[in-house]
Amino acid sequence: MKEVITTNPFFGITISIIGYAIGLKLYKKTKMAIFNPLLIAIIFVLLVLFIFAIPLESYERGGDMIKMFLTPATCVLAVTIYRERKTIMKNLFPILIGTFSGSVASLIYIYFMSKLLGIDDLMMLSIAPKGITSPMALALSESIDAMQGLTMLSVLVTGIFGNMSAYFMVSLFRVKNPISRGVAIGTSSHVVGTAKAMEMGEEEGSIAGVSLIFTGIMTTIIILLFLS
Repeated sequence: MKEVITTNPFFGITISIIGYAIGLKLYKKTKMAIFNPLLIAIIFVLLVLFIFAIPLESYERGGDMIKMFLTPATCVLAVTIYRERKTIMKNLFPILIGTFSGSVASLIYIYFMSKLLGIDDLMMLSIAPKGITSPMALALSESIDAMQGLTMLSVLVTGIFGNMSAYFMVSLFRVKNPISRGVAIGTSSHVVGTAKAMEMGEEEGSIAGVSLIFTGIMTTIIILLFLS
């Protein structure tokens, strides 16, 4: 009976949705950053697999179906650019400078920390797309023959940490301008961080959404140029 349930593709999808729903409810009730819905969903799925000794392959039957929608989701990001085209044109220069600086700073940091810690080139390339949204990060990771599992992990950690620390960081450095807040959060912590920016304000959220796309494009171009 157990094998019949766990080998069904809907098993992986169902526990993922349940985990996210639990996290969302906890976050809405407590408003505490530690209860990030994505983080809670990951912990919930891991606990279910561990407690019931369910092979990862069984979960991936449904997990791969979820992953299948990441590529179309990348294309949908173009809608955000079109919808916010007036805001982009009005603030094009700060958005370009901010996202480019953030992309370069992130890659330089990864490069030097990898050399300092003795991390090999394959792991370094796998971690490099950590600052861009998961659909673009996985597509880039696949194109450069990196480890997609490590790429996804680094993207999740970056996004969750960014979501949890975004408000603290903009308050610490007294960043009050909504454009600056949006660019900073969208550039450093992609979609998960953008969710926090949207809580700060509509303008912060829209600019963060645009910034994460620009960051993904710039990071991809820089990495591909570096490898070539």
